[in-house]
Amino acid sequence: MRILLVEDDLMIGQSLKKVLKTHVVNWVEDTFAAERTIGVESYDLILLDLGLPKRSGIEYLTQLRATGNTTPVLIITARDGIEDRVKGLDSGADDYLLKPFAIDELEARIRALTRRKENRSNPVIEYAGTSLDPASYTMTYKNVSERLSVRAFGIMQTLIENPGVIFSRNQLEEKVYGWNDEVESNAVEVHIHMIRRKFGSEIILNVRGVGYTFPKMQTTK
Repeated sequence: MRILLVEDDLMIGQSLKKVLKTHVVNWVEDTFAAERTIGVESYDLILLDLGLPKRSGIEYLTQLRATGNTTPVLIITARDGIEDRVKGLDSGADDYLLKPFAIDELEARIRALTRRKENRSNPVIEYAGTSLDPASYTMTYKNVSERLSVRAFGIMQTLIENPGVIFSRNQLEEKVYGWNDEVESNAVEVHIHMIRRKFGSEIILNVRGVGYTFPKMQTTK
């Protein structure tokens, strides 16, 4: 999952980047930087502080929703007043979490927002006999269950959520690596090789010269 973290506290920002290691987290320290990156990159979730310099989180959120952007927003703030919570939710936030919080709770809320966005009640992602459990990073196919690495799981999730769509190596890198992550030239190929070794070569198809795809289930007329 690609997350945009908007947080001006250096210690909190660094800590969240470190503990949310199962996600691609890009971190900015003010809402104008957030606005710039949202204009050129897509995200699955925005973690938004309220007490930000230059422009408040509420002002940014109101503007974001006014542009028609529907990216789920989880407010993370120390402001615990009822009025603050109501204002945040009424401005377009999808959830509200008070600092300090447990990382397990943050992860659970992230998963819940993802399911809500995709209109799923079950956290497990299933398609064509393949299932992915984001809580444990486990993949199951043909009665074989294996826990995947974070990057491999991200690649598999991208492909299974878009069956039949061909992703280039660069596109997959963008999905599973953040701004400051070092990416070896063959990293995607290595992860895909490991997935195929565990589950069989047919799990991910290679479209020569183009990229990779998860086979789309055929429907009968």
